[in-house]
Amino acid sequence: MFVVKRFSVQDQSLAEHAFAIRNEVFVQEQGIAAALEYDREAEAHHYLLFLGDQALATARWRATEKGIKLERFAVRQPFRNKGIGAILLKEILPDVSALGIMIYLHAQLRSVTFYERNGFSKVGNQFSEAGIAHFMMQYPATAKCGEAVACLKDKSPAS
Repeated sequence: MFVVKRFSVQDQSLAEHAFAIRNEVFVQEQGIAAALEYDREAEAHHYLLFLGDQALATARWRATEKGIKLERFAVRQPFRNKGIGAILLKEILPDVSALGIMIYLHAQLRSVTFYERNGFSKVGNQFSEAGIAHFMMQYPATAKCGEAVACLKDKSPAS
């Protein structure tokens, strides 16, 4: 049975699992510089998906000037294309949708159809980030308050 754990970066044990997955996927497989991969950790809300005691996938979100940015979705190689990413995304979306502000992400070109299947739409033109082709994608949300950071000032990443 899959279990998704929400955590803050201060939980070192869970953070180590998340960083190990991100290192495998982004740094080792995709060649992204570690300095680019590990930023703004303390302000982000982190998630890990487990099967038993094995961490299979991770993601995070954080408030930006534009809204809520979903980031760092990573699934370990042997578990890709098995619905793991969708399970994780479906755990995160209710948390951020309830905030009532724009939800967006920067999807790698190869992941665009995954996000489209899960309700996201491309916005704008393709661009390069960390040397990889991306599209900005947005999830439907109704704005209920002003600036994202103001809406979240009392919401702790540890929730």
